[in-house]
Amino acid sequence: MDIRVTTGHGQLPVTVIYVNGDVDSTTSQDFLVKIEELIFDGARHILIDLSNVPFISSAGLRAIHNIFNQLRALHKDADDDALRAVNDGTYKSPNVKLLNLSEQTKFAFETTVFDMYIETFTDRDTAINSF
Repeated sequence: MDIRVTTGHGQLPVTVIYVNGDVDSTTSQDFLVKIEELIFDGARHILIDLSNVPFISSAGLRAIHNIFNQLRALHKDADDDALRAVNDGTYKSPNVKLLNLSEQTKFAFETTVFDMYIETFTDRDTAINSF
């Protein structure tokens, strides 16, 4: 798995992470460590491009969930409001979003109901401007 990082500019600076290769039990820790480094260095709005990720395992999904939790803690969402929105099905993370999921990755993402709170996009500019 390879990771490349750029910055996109919309209403806010967005850290765009391009992942190449499977995100599974073998690679998910490296994936998480790289993004944690970016968060430590100040990344607060992250778009993860999964165009070249043919497979994501439960370990990869846990890594994305961990990233979601870390960014949410930094932004200090109002927990009661966020919980209500999650229960209503209207909450979407303002801090982490995904781009270009493969059919298999999309299936895993939807099956685990991550799409309930993490938005996915098929257009990079639209995704960046959504932050």
